[in-house]
Amino acid sequence: MTPPQQLAEEKSVDASAHLEAVPKQLFIGGQWIQSSTGGGPLSVEDPARGHTIAEVADAGVEDAVAALDAAVAAQPAWAAWPPRRRAEILRRAYDLMVDRAAALAAIMTAEMGKPYQQALAEVEYAAGYLRWYSEEAVRVNGRFAVPENGAGRIVTMGQPVGPCLFVTPWNFPLAMGTRKIGPALAAGCTCVIKPASQTPLSMLALAAIFEEAGLPPGVLNVFVSGSSSRTVGALMKDSRLRKISFTGSTEIGRLLVRQSADQLLRVSMELGGNAPFIVFPDADIEAAVDGAVIAKLRNNGEACTSANRFYVHREVIGEFAEALAERFRSLRVGPGLELSSDVGPLIDATQRTKVADLVRDATGKGGRLVVGGGIPDRPGYFIEPTVVSDVPEDARVLTEEIFGPFAPVVAFEKEPDVIQRANASEFGLAAYVYTKDLDRAMRVAELLETGMVAVNQGMVSNVAAPFGGVKQSGFGREGGPEGIAEYLETKYVALNAGTPPTTEAIR
Repeated sequence: MTPPQQLAEEKSVDASAHLEAVPKQLFIGGQWIQSSTGGGPLSVEDPARGHTIAEVADAGVEDAVAALDAAVAAQPAWAAWPPRRRAEILRRAYDLMVDRAAALAAIMTAEMGKPYQQALAEVEYAAGYLRWYSEEAVRVNGRFAVPENGAGRIVTMGQPVGPCLFVTPWNFPLAMGTRKIGPALAAGCTCVIKPASQTPLSMLALAAIFEEAGLPPGVLNVFVSGSSSRTVGALMKDSRLRKISFTGSTEIGRLLVRQSADQLLRVSMELGGNAPFIVFPDADIEAAVDGAVIAKLRNNGEACTSANRFYVHREVIGEFAEALAERFRSLRVGPGLELSSDVGPLIDATQRTKVADLVRDATGKGGRLVVGGGIPDRPGYFIEPTVVSDVPEDARVLTEEIFGPFAPVVAFEKEPDVIQRANASEFGLAAYVYTKDLDRAMRVAELLETGMVAVNQGMVSNVAAPFGGVKQSGFGREGGPEGIAEYLETKYVALNAGTPPTTEAIR
């Protein structure tokens, strides 16, 4: 990591040398190769300035199939590797990520836009999955049991599901990769990865790290494609693929689930969110505001776990909204590579327009603009951190995922009412609850229809915990001991041995 005192002496981070060092080809079968289609490269844009910072190879269907060919060929040998050897590869990759955190963070900020310090935090978080699953690799267990009639024995074992396809998003370009790669490799699965075309450089840099760590050729393969529907669609039809894990929009997730049915693939889906942030009247308001800033503005608000709807008790809504607005007002909006920036740009013009439209809809229907809402007059896709209070129930922002720095605040009076309103969403990924009453905290956490609940804290993600949602937020879990189970099939062996002697024989 870059020492804090060194960062304090600098005003910005120069990413140019790090961007230049990233391989720009496809990584297939342990080789860096050009696309076989002969088409033009894909441009990678800096969202803070709106110009191209790199060009990468654009894969076609033949390249995607070649990546799966390599994963299939490598699968038997990788599954047969001793768990400790697989663990050592993951641990070496972890060490390399930590050693190169400054370079990886600069690359990530340049292509995605988040503030550099947050990118450093993501590198640490992403690397943590490799460390965690290096430790889980040696703990894949089965069971031995005596059946109820005493005849024979029951033996179960966990075996790798086989070649996997990972489709990762642009908002956390490293962490969403390692959260899948770590458990897959630990379990003995090979993989093909298609990162988002907006942010491919982080994943290509990670592939180079795995290559240096000694990962055998074909175990991990990466292709970038401007035609995701064609390349991913071709792999989904291939009977050799055994699992897909996708992080992204619910709309695309539904499509992939439908496509997975033909091959009966194992499926993990981490999809959209509409997280409620509930502040009860007994809450520590200062702590709630601190948590709200994290839950709303982390990653520029572009996170599926981002607080989307702020339900604040009527007794404290004025105090909370004004305090939150004051915190938002104090933040500097600017390019992520400028170390004084607290909030960076959104990923592109389309996303900025969507957020601005949601703000206009909320205020146009009677919401009170407390702070922000404007678009700075500068290059890049910036929008001011925004708080709108007294948002009406028919505002679009209460049903649509925001993915930007906009906090809509709504009043409530009764606990049953706020639980009903919080659950009145097709999504069910995360929720946040602030209260000093432990009984209430547990009661509300159990009643909320979400896969994760954060109590009195603005961060829910943890490498040691299962990440995932319910309803239209998807299914399957990533992280923690639960994460590796997604990459294991349970095999049962009926063993005709160990049967005790009969009663007659004993006599």
